[in-house]
Amino acid sequence: MSVIETRGLTKRYGNVLAVDSISFTVEPGQVFDVLGPNGCGKTTTIGMLLGIITPTAGEVRLLGLTGRDGLHAARQQVGATLETPNFYPYLSGWDNLRIVANLKGVGHTTIGEILEVVGLQDRRKDKFQGYSLGMKQRLAIAATLLGDPKLVILDEPANGLDPDGMREIRELIVSLGERGKTVFVSSHLLNEVERTCTHVAILRKGTIVRQASVRELLKTATIVELRGAEPERMHAAAASYPKAASVTMRGESVMVQLHDDDPASLNRWLAGQGVFVAFLAP
Repeated sequence: MSVIETRGLTKRYGNVLAVDSISFTVEPGQVFDVLGPNGCGKTTTIGMLLGIITPTAGEVRLLGLTGRDGLHAARQQVGATLETPNFYPYLSGWDNLRIVANLKGVGHTTIGEILEVVGLQDRRKDKFQGYSLGMKQRLAIAATLLGDPKLVILDEPANGLDPDGMREIRELIVSLGERGKTVFVSSHLLNEVERTCTHVAILRKGTIVRQASVRELLKTATIVELRGAEPERMHAAAASYPKAASVTMRGESVMVQLHDDDPASLNRWLAGQGVFVAFLAP
């Protein structure tokens, strides 16, 4: 039985097609990432999975269940974190989780174990306001694990974190996968997906342009490094290239993953946009 299955899932806001008839399947034990730039439809997709956003068309099946009553029952077995963690700043990590457990109707006996999983057991008595951004995000993930959900959904969990915080979240996601959890993640950082996930769907302008295991994707992907006088402008131009799967910044370099193995066409495209590359290498 698949954990997530969508067929023709679509969301339209007036004349804006945010998600365009996407279909994908997530199997038990996978760490599955929806990868794409901001505005490509990742958060909208997660909102439809969680029932926060009503689809315009298409079907969602969670844990083998569909329909209004079936999805409501399935979502009781889903843990999710969206956007910025929201906790009481003057309470400790432990007390914040105790409140979440009460709201979920689950006992407190597993709080210590979950804090150990996310690496916060030694800081459990510290106030939330004193936590680093990475620690706050890990506490948010701890809250999703209360009640032992069958599916964990994380929307951009490393967004805004410094390198140490990103490493902490990466290691945590990997550990959840190693424990057999099914994890559904959204991100825009290709290098993080390579290190954390087993499967990926690349989303561009609301459409899935590639879906594969990470191992298969890396075998066929062409990644090009670009450098020039205006890296931010280069990034924006590369992001609009039709055959770019993902575009990220790495220091002063722009890293572009292509759907094909033709960097020369990318170079010509950039020149046509008035962006000239000083260095290009696969």
